[in-house]
Amino acid sequence: MSTVKVVERVDPREIRRRLGMNQQQFWSKIGVTQSGGSRYESGRNMPKPVRELLRLVHVEQIDIQRIKREDFEVVEYLKAEDPDQFKALRKAAKNKLKKAAAKSSADGQAAP
Repeated sequence: MSTVKVVERVDPREIRRRLGMNQQQFWSKIGVTQSGGSRYESGRNMPKPVRELLRLVHVEQIDIQRIKREDFEVVEYLKAEDPDQFKALRKAAKNKLKKAAAKSSADGQAAP
């Protein structure tokens, strides 16, 4: 029985255009030169670490400059020591984001 490796297709040019950024702005946020980014946008194979940084920064909208190792250690500790509390906090955070997004959407629709 053979195993098929599924490679997630990322279209960085489409993501960049949707964000309304030029190549310099887009690629510099993840430590890639404009010329390197241009090659990836033209179809050159993108290494997994670059693809994951692109996903985190531009799709998930995570400010990687604010991430600290200690934050991950706390999350891992909480997951291991009190998984129910971790799940409750994760659910509360998601609900807060949903409410903020709904409020933002409603505020945008209410504008003349």
